[in-house]
Amino acid sequence: MGSGRPGRGLRMAGWVLAPLGAALFLGALLTFGANYSGLTVASEGMSPTYRVGDRLFYEKADGSQVRRGDVVLVRVPDRYGDLPVLQRVVGVGGDRLVGRVDGGPITLNGRPLSEPYVRGADPVGGMPFEVTVPEDRLYMLGDNRGNSRDSRSFDDEADGGAVPLTAVQGRIVDGHVPVALGAAMVLGVVTGLAGAGCGLAGWLAGRRQRAPYGPPPVATP
Repeated sequence: MGSGRPGRGLRMAGWVLAPLGAALFLGALLTFGANYSGLTVASEGMSPTYRVGDRLFYEKADGSQVRRGDVVLVRVPDRYGDLPVLQRVVGVGGDRLVGRVDGGPITLNGRPLSEPYVRGADPVGGMPFEVTVPEDRLYMLGDNRGNSRDSRSFDDEADGGAVPLTAVQGRIVDGHVPVALGAAMVLGVVTGLAGAGCGLAGWLAGRRQRAPYGPPPVATP
């Protein structure tokens, strides 16, 4: 008894794998495009955490989603030539921040702020400040306090240099989620190609089933 048309199993595998691969690739691509983007660090303001030339990923987010300690991409009208910059959120609306030039830590609401990411021993960077962050604002500092043009540089403005929540473009994330999405895209391509290969192999196997060569047998009396 025959086992069915040759190549049928391969063709079925192709019908499953090719759409699955396409769906996996497109799903990961659309998820990445909707939620993440990349940037290249262009200044020393966030060193040593991030150095010039580092390639980073950021999650698209607004100011209401960020917290103290987050490193965010902000674009503030009339600052930095209207270019986005990378800075760390040190204070949110209602916080009282004090930074003195006595070598001590910045205080946040009366308590010393632990900042192991700061470059050098001076968390104030020679630019003392004292501010109560207005509501719906963020106080931003670079990790390289001695070489960062951040909220301290605009303390003569009405909000003491704090930036509006609407200035936030995104929040820096570690590479695990974007890399996982990239791996899913690669897996989708591989799966789709495997499905196409199975389908082609099944089609070729079916083509090999032919009628016997030569003329049909002739009956003899």
